[in-house]
Amino acid sequence: MTHIPQLRLAIDIGGTFTDTVLVDGTGQILASTKTPTTPANPTDGALAGARHVLEEAGKDWADIGGFIHGTTLATNALIERRGACVASITNAGFRDILEIAYERRYAQYDINLVKADLIVPRARSFTIGGRMDVQGQELTPLDRRAITSLVGELKASGADAVAVCLLHSYANPAHEIALRDLLGAALPQLHISLSHEVSPEAREFDRLCTTIANAYVQPLMARYLDEFQTCFARQGLNCPILMMTAGGGMTTLDTAARLPIRLVESGPAGGAILAARIAAQTGEGAVLSFDMGGTTAKLCLIDDYRPQMARQFEIARAARFTKGSGLPVRIPVLEMIEIGAGGGSIAGVDRLGRLTVGPQSAGAEPGPAAFGKGGTDPTVTDADVTLGYIQPDRFAEGRLQIDQDAAAQALCCGVGAALALDATLAARGVSEIVDESMASAGRMHAVESGKQIDTRLMIAFGGNGPLHATRVARRAGVSRILIQRDPGVGSAVGFLFAPVGFEIVRSRYALLDGMDVAGLNRFLTKMTDEATQVVRQGAPVATLSTRRQAFMRYHGQGHEIEIDLPHRDLTTDDIETLRIAFEVEYGRQFSRAVPGMDIEVLNWAVHVSSDAPALTKIAKGGSHHPATPTDTREIICDVTGSPVHAGIFDRAELLAGSTLNGPALITEPQTTTLVSADFSARIDGVGNIWLSRLTEVMT
Repeated sequence: MTHIPQLRLAIDIGGTFTDTVLVDGTGQILASTKTPTTPANPTDGALAGARHVLEEAGKDWADIGGFIHGTTLATNALIERRGACVASITNAGFRDILEIAYERRYAQYDINLVKADLIVPRARSFTIGGRMDVQGQELTPLDRRAITSLVGELKASGADAVAVCLLHSYANPAHEIALRDLLGAALPQLHISLSHEVSPEAREFDRLCTTIANAYVQPLMARYLDEFQTCFARQGLNCPILMMTAGGGMTTLDTAARLPIRLVESGPAGGAILAARIAAQTGEGAVLSFDMGGTTAKLCLIDDYRPQMARQFEIARAARFTKGSGLPVRIPVLEMIEIGAGGGSIAGVDRLGRLTVGPQSAGAEPGPAAFGKGGTDPTVTDADVTLGYIQPDRFAEGRLQIDQDAAAQALCCGVGAALALDATLAARGVSEIVDESMASAGRMHAVESGKQIDTRLMIAFGGNGPLHATRVARRAGVSRILIQRDPGVGSAVGFLFAPVGFEIVRSRYALLDGMDVAGLNRFLTKMTDEATQVVRQGAPVATLSTRRQAFMRYHGQGHEIEIDLPHRDLTTDDIETLRIAFEVEYGRQFSRAVPGMDIEVLNWAVHVSSDAPALTKIAKGGSHHPATPTDTREIICDVTGSPVHAGIFDRAELLAGSTLNGPALITEPQTTTLVSADFSARIDGVGNIWLSRLTEVMT
């Protein structure tokens, strides 16, 4: 009988740790691990993690039938500006799109305003003659005689990659395609990104910025993905590697190498998918996903088992949290707020004597002082060690030796000396600041989305999520928390539940009244065929589902509302249905619809994906019985600030129905759950920890 591989492997490379998970054909986790990320060559850390889980499970490379990978490499390259030397090509007369931008300052009265770094300076902004109109009709032919001069300018600029963004290429890409062919023949080593492939939408500034960002990371990501695939193939891997995307789906290595901008924020997307799946399993319709790793913390709102989506976000903002101060990118992405608050976030005291935490991180090398790898700056992890929340002998599965004295010394030198605090008080200060930062980010994100946060279930994961969940929840007003099994590698586990999917958003202007329904159906069918072709590369025989949307607005408005389209060809009868659906949603978001206004559609979206793995419902009820701690440990109570003895519980030994009250520490190989003094814990039938805030707490 032919052996059919059943195992699936997921690897998430983060800024501090690389998470690896191996599951069998039923989705049962056979082994998981956290290994330090290796910044010089991220593949090394990924390979070490894969070898570890295979050895632990007693399996071989040939047993792996599925491999999903997510990485922060593209994100970090954009933030740290470690990409290629990029030039841009636009239509003649439009050289200064980047300089003009939105024609406004993001901080109107800031005389020291720092403009966003948009990667391409004016000296590398080139133009070429030719023009399409908004309908895709050629007004002026492409100036092929200028190619020789353009090639010379590109050579002289030293560009490794070029972003081509011509007017209305989303309606007719013929000029961009011709330009790519001509440049490719003359400069075969040049990496070329075309805007109609990267972001085929109206709004030239956003489309150009997205294409530039893609071109900036494309050479780096193409090399990385090729080396990654080659390295694992040498080990004996013989299945395709799929890449996690920012929109919550998976795609092939070829598509990822061509459109690496789709990989930005791919790791956090896995965590949001996991939280959405758990929400569906438990029947929780309103959830807050809280993912705290070593470098950042990510929060995402999930309603009706679907993470909140966005079509645009900004990278590397010059002014933190200030909209308009970063590089705008228009791609489908799971909407979340991400802040520099992780275990490795560095604490310090500014010139005004204020305690600060992050966004700078100690990363994987040298890491927090407690890691004993040469780090001297005080970090959040050093504070948690000093407060007693981390057991040194169990941290990172015992592969990292925790130096408690080094953690205390770093806090004394980096924080305590400036504020006249001992190590314990300095640690408390760091903890208070970072927890409040995460809670306030969650509150702000909810308010901006017009939603409540206090009534939601928090699903916490990541290496530091369970350790900080109760502290963040208290400040955010959240009273219920769920910690799923293997929370330390939550994002990697989420990869395994993601569908193979691809989304195309394309501009085609139409007024709702008098809409060309037949032409629109042909347009949507073409988009569906394109997306399906990409998905079939990673899911050749899977059942596919399609979701279509229209981006609608009142005539003259600047932004759109997403409205779902029926799963069939449109008819003229659907026009009134779309009008009603738009006005209902507009009224929900802005209190009232506007009567008598024309409605227009600017963009259309088609999302094709394979079906996600089947859900198993989780029962919440069952009998309860008190759990017995295996030991006790003195910690600093996060409620009172006083030393207390906390019970220590081994998660592997907690049975279904076990209950306990805080203060307590529930330990496992990759993380620790802190049950604060004002919380109780209960284990459900599949091993999840449910934390509930107590109404009355004895102090």
